[in-house]
Amino acid sequence: MASMSGLILAIDQGTTSTRAIAFEGAVEDAVRPVAVSQIELAQHFPQSGWVEHDAAEIWRATLQTCREVIRKAGGAARFSAIGITNQRETAVLWDRKTGEPLHRAVVWQDRRTADVAASLREAGHEAMVQAATGLVLDPYFSATKFAWLLDAVPGARDRAEAGELCLGTIDAWLIWNLTGGRSFVTDASNASRTLLMDLKTVQWRDDLCDLFRVPAAALPEIRGCAEVLGESEPSLFGQALPIAGCAGDQQAALVGHGALEAGEAKITYGTGAFLVVNTGDTPVASANRLLTTLGYRVGGRTAYALEGAIFSAGSTIQWLRDQMGLIGASRDSEGVAQSLSDNGGVYLVPGFTGLGAPWWNAEARGAITGLSRGTGPAHVVRAGLESLAYQTRDLLDALAADGSPRPAVLKVDGGVTANAFAMQFVADICEVTVERPAFQEMTALGAARLAALGCGLTADLPRASGEAPACWTPRMKPEDRDRLLTGWNKAVRAAIAAA
Repeated sequence: MASMSGLILAIDQGTTSTRAIAFEGAVEDAVRPVAVSQIELAQHFPQSGWVEHDAAEIWRATLQTCREVIRKAGGAARFSAIGITNQRETAVLWDRKTGEPLHRAVVWQDRRTADVAASLREAGHEAMVQAATGLVLDPYFSATKFAWLLDAVPGARDRAEAGELCLGTIDAWLIWNLTGGRSFVTDASNASRTLLMDLKTVQWRDDLCDLFRVPAAALPEIRGCAEVLGESEPSLFGQALPIAGCAGDQQAALVGHGALEAGEAKITYGTGAFLVVNTGDTPVASANRLLTTLGYRVGGRTAYALEGAIFSAGSTIQWLRDQMGLIGASRDSEGVAQSLSDNGGVYLVPGFTGLGAPWWNAEARGAITGLSRGTGPAHVVRAGLESLAYQTRDLLDALAADGSPRPAVLKVDGGVTANAFAMQFVADICEVTVERPAFQEMTALGAARLAALGCGLTADLPRASGEAPACWTPRMKPEDRDRLLTGWNKAVRAAIAAA
């Protein structure tokens, strides 16, 4: 049996790294990480718009980081449970008997199935799909990726229909491996991102599986976000530990922030950026291309959310650093941007893998507009940082157009939030107070809190991050804001027109 001493092992499997954190007191307002281990994840780009990960590498890194954290924290006997949070929508295909992945994982950013999504949309299926799942027809989601994998691997479709193969998102892949193949399950928040789950019944729908050509026999069982989903194989860590909490990274961050009341919102600035607004126990349909999604499911009760997805946030800064060589390190972007008095009329639309909400244009690509003889590298760097705020404003405007009140406070987390220039610009452009907790690992914290609830360490989820926040308040003149937003909207239209 697992110890009830209170340590929680949180696995945070993200797009660019795999991380494990041991939390003490994660169930309370105070947050005390005891040990951390992290391994970078290789990115594979076989074609333009294609993004892949090695699922076996993800599992090896998960195992290594967990073992390192358990060792640092004093052994498995100190741990009560495991919580998992993960990059969402990424599709994995593996052999049910051997556990071997049959292809690289197709990552959430991947656009290879854009033509499939467009064909389904042109055939008139989007209204039905959106009503059932809350999602739009876009290659971002898992269903078209699942179908592509089955078609790409010889014999896979027949084997999947016979129940010999497994299709799942990263959470299902990790739980399968942690339990030695005994548990083939996914949590409701991850399942809600596949285009195959009915939002209200929280079950797979046969008609959706038929539409996307995904055999239901290959899909995992859908479970709640805070319950025992299986036990780890004892040989992995020296003893079995219950896997008692699981949620996709953006939903886990909502829990980590304690944004559990209807109307509360958070945005995570990671590789992409994701605005999630809690809408309570009723799914709210969006007329402005936001996603209606499942926030978390605990004790048979579901909290729903509206979400806006920005595909390129931190990855824009990485592009400025790695591909363009305009900065030596990501942190340098703040000083470079502040070296200028304004953006010089330059805008960067980071459509590297298409544009997310509210545009949902899979064919759009990146664009830089407003170039002049006076434009220098610093202008491009500043434009990249400013694009985070403009895209956030687009999401908040879509939220307001749907009739939802604009949040007075925007809770933020993610690596980009260390950039004070970017956060002040978000506050200025979005006309909102930006609040960043002192402890930044909200996704891991959310997974830990769900696991603590799932294994019985606590009776409820905390309603705050418990850490004194850093705050940025709007200070830009309205006429300056309007001018900048006009320039941004022209730049986006130009990027879409050029697609």
